Amino acid sequence: MIAIIDSGGANIASVRFALERLGVAGELTADPAVIAAADKVILPGVGAAPVAMAQLEAAGLIECIRGLTQPVLGICLGMQLLFERSQEGDTPLLGLIKGTCRAFDPSAGLTVPHMGWNRLSAVGEAPHPLLSGVDLGAHVYFVHSYAAPVSEDTVASCSYGMDFTALVARGNFMGAQFHPERSGPVGARILGNFLALPQSSDDRLKERLTG
Repeated sequence: MIAIIDSGGANIASVRFALERLGVAGELTADPAVIAAADKVILPGVGAAPVAMAQLEAAGLIECIRGLTQPVLGICLGMQLLFERSQEGDTPLLGLIKGTCRAFDPSAGLTVPHMGWNRLSAVGEAPHPLLSGVDLGAHVYFVHSYAAPVSEDTVASCSYGMDFTALVARGNFMGAQFHPERSGPVGARILGNFLALPQSSDDRLKERLTG
């Protein structure tokens, strides 16, 4: 069973449709017991980090998400929520992946938000399972004003005035800054790769954040 956390994000419906196109029915839920029992969990999100964290806290989901051991995929803001902090409102996040999400600087001549198609660059010698079958330089669709830095947990990066994390993985927690549900065949492939992950995978997926 695939649990889609009901975080109030505007992209929830499109995520459900994308799963249906892959032959999978996702269950939209804010029930911690249902989420904890799921085979895989998706955390979608669009909007502001302070609002999203307040919604998760009000639903009693903060510790539930932190304690998950199955594969978890955050999408867009849902990916950012996996990090330690957001510059947006100086908001503490879930703290599952090290780093602070920072705003793009419009004074650098950038249009903010970063919106549209951009290219993925794989990071590291061995491609992460999320990128299986994805061509180098594949285009995916972004809509965001804040971004996470490139770090040791970055699986794929992108450039928009600066390099930032487009795909991240730390143990069983993974995230896509872009919208796979709006990224055509490439996004479908990445979602399919996530759905195909075993409950226990290689050392990189089993490794958990210890501090």
